[in-house]
Amino acid sequence: MSCLCTGASYLLVCYFFKQSVQTHTLLLLGCFSLPTSIIGFLLFKTYKNIIRHASFQSIWRIAAAMFFKMAFVTAALFAYHIFSQTRYLLAYLLLDSFFSFSILVAARLVVIIFYQYTLNGFTKLQQKVLIYGADASDIALSSVLNLNTQTHYTIAGYLRFAKREDSYPIGNLPVYVLKKVSDLHPILEKEEISGILFTRQADILAERNRLISYCLSKKLNLFTVPPIKKWKHTAPTLRKLDISDLLGREEIQIATRQIEQNLSGKTVLVTGAAGSIGSELCRQIAVFNPHKLVLFDNCETGIHNLRLELEEKFPKLALEPMVGDIRSLPRLSYLFENHHPQIVFHAAAYKHVPLMEQNPNEAFMVNTIGTRNIAHTALQYEVEKFVMVSTDKAVNPTNVMGASKRLAEIYVQSLDRYIKEGKLNGKTQYITTRFGNVLGSQGSVVPLFEKQIAMGGPVTVTHPDITRYFMTIREACLLVLEASNIGNGGDIMVFDMGTPVKIADLAKKMIQLSGFELGSIRIEYTGLRPGEKLYEEVLSSVEHTQPTSHRKIRIADARTYDFKELIPLYDALNEAALACRTEETVKMAKNIIPEYISNNSVFSKLDPK
Repeated sequence: MSCLCTGASYLLVCYFFKQSVQTHTLLLLGCFSLPTSIIGFLLFKTYKNIIRHASFQSIWRIAAAMFFKMAFVTAALFAYHIFSQTRYLLAYLLLDSFFSFSILVAARLVVIIFYQYTLNGFTKLQQKVLIYGADASDIALSSVLNLNTQTHYTIAGYLRFAKREDSYPIGNLPVYVLKKVSDLHPILEKEEISGILFTRQADILAERNRLISYCLSKKLNLFTVPPIKKWKHTAPTLRKLDISDLLGREEIQIATRQIEQNLSGKTVLVTGAAGSIGSELCRQIAVFNPHKLVLFDNCETGIHNLRLELEEKFPKLALEPMVGDIRSLPRLSYLFENHHPQIVFHAAAYKHVPLMEQNPNEAFMVNTIGTRNIAHTALQYEVEKFVMVSTDKAVNPTNVMGASKRLAEIYVQSLDRYIKEGKLNGKTQYITTRFGNVLGSQGSVVPLFEKQIAMGGPVTVTHPDITRYFMTIREACLLVLEASNIGNGGDIMVFDMGTPVKIADLAKKMIQLSGFELGSIRIEYTGLRPGEKLYEEVLSSVEHTQPTSHRKIRIADARTYDFKELIPLYDALNEAALACRTEETVKMAKNIIPEYISNNSVFSKLDPK
């Protein structure tokens, strides 16, 4: 194109000024134009840009390359005295510069227009989505998604709330400004919008009771994408919002470097590794380069599956999967003797409230005596830190499961205190972490509701007013790791669980997120189950808390017990549970924990009158 423009400019000058065309002059100009054009394009890298992303910078490159060409062609014109008059020379230079620059830019515009025309024809088949927000990351995301022809969605504009209605288009996409949420309705109808895309978790949380509730009532799709740092080399994939997005909270910040110093190069044991909390702990611990990670659980299939997953994700990690039961002291001794763990995360436990109310002996044997077994084995083998996962149901327990976990808390806290007082030799620090329900864990209400909704209902809720604290499994495990880092032993670390959620409201939101209208799937109230209470607590009424270095973790000032006095009580509890003397076992637990008052349970008769 550049060479053709040079030749055409020479011919036009000859034509307008009635000069004869000299063939050798035309060839001479071509011989100068061709190499200097090539050198100019190489020098200024005009070929580097993807044409459909052409910008002012690419136009500048073309202009610079053409100036480079014209400089050498002008020198040739002077050297060979091609034009006898200056006006002929100036006319030629102007024509060649104008034609060369215009044709090269026009060629790129043709490609861009053709591409956009083709893309617009394709996007007619796509669903239109509005992005909530209009900052730099939102604009970048809209460009990436609109250029990705593999997606079923196209970005049709941006959406935000403001008092002023005036706004300007961004990159040819409109910015819709809402004063109130109902202003969205005419936009949805006029533009045929089928969904709203949220790019930040903070926006989801801020709008869950306003924009998101409105969208759910209008059966509008709600989407989110991973953060920019997780896009990697491919365009981000849109996914529909789920209940964990609506119940989630701001991202947890942990002292990553300190945790790595605590775990890196050490042998770490996780009990209950096949469970929801245990398996997620293993995934997060593996990131911090432990010397060895020992997986301990009595669930053969769960351990096998976790092993395969970790081997694939962390091929260099030394894994030791072990099947065993924390009730077996010989098995625990074998584990510690052969692997010598330095850090223990104790997540093994029975957790289902109604089931444990029917099987109290097993609950006390696993949750209480099993914890005692592994706590003493850890002391015997000089473990540095023993971190126990507890539950909010241990606070003012109303059921066997909560009482068994409270007894475990009491034991490890008293043991740590006994060591610190110099009455027992040892260096192990015992830390207890206490939090509420985790979303998506095995047996939790979320997967149960999902299954019931998929079957068309009914969705079963025990009571219209029942509330629970929720956090994601990832968030809970991050805080467990942080607690292991900042805890000094003997502490019960209580996590900030946020605001309790009504289970009935949770069910309604899940029904709407699944694309159904409220009322189309029935919610059935079945009544409180044995041992269940309406409201969970994170701290008992007699406890206070102290702050830690992490604002989401506090230390409970719990009632202390004399460890020496506990030993015969736990021995008797163990003996009664082993012999399946159920009422005697539960009564012993109530004697140790005066605040343990059964609710909706056959064991209410054992409570003091």
